[in-house]
Amino acid sequence: MPRFSLASIRSGLRRYRERQRSRRQLATLDDRLLRDVGISRAQVRRESRRLF
Repeated sequence: MPRFSLASIRSGLRRYRERQRSRRQLATLDDRLLRDVGISRAQVRRESRRLF
């Protein structure tokens, strides 16, 4: 049976929130900026649908 410490749960929640924030920010970029970083609008949509 796996054991979870409070620290590991906090760390997981912190990573989840950071990914969620990054995905929201990515979705706000216009097409020109997405081209600059080499990401298509379709890739942004796929990434924003991911849960974790």
